Amino acid sequence: MALMDIGKVAKQSGLPASTLRYYEQKGLIQSKGREGLRRLFDANVIERLALISLGRSVGFSLDEIALFFTPNGPEIDRALLTEKADELDQRIGELTRMRDGLRHAAKCPAPSHFECPSFQRYVKFAGAYPVRKTSQLRNKKQ
Repeated sequence: MALMDIGKVAKQSGLPASTLRYYEQKGLIQSKGREGLRRLFDANVIERLALISLGRSVGFSLDEIALFFTPNGPEIDRALLTEKADELDQRIGELTRMRDGLRHAAKCPAPSHFECPSFQRYVKFAGAYPVRKTSQLRNKKQ
């Protein structure tokens, strides 16, 4: 299999070399050697980086993503996928309520938003259920 230097991997993946070095330090990818000072990777690292990017885009931590990679290849825990989907459903609900509140506030005929009963409900709701990051939701469950 052809080897690619870190610069070529960075260009093809769209990730900076510093991120690649960090991923290697975390054990998510492995270099196969060096050419001078430049790390060399198997070409299949691009697919692995795509899986890491996909995991990051849906909110998995790097530690969770590391669990996907086994000596036998990628193995993704279906229960973990279901848990992440549930977290996304909750986040979608929060974002939907925020969007609806913004649309109402933009169209509300009340002289002041604070005179609008609907807007008051949105403000109270937002105070009772502050927006949380996925990692905060995960910690809350534990």
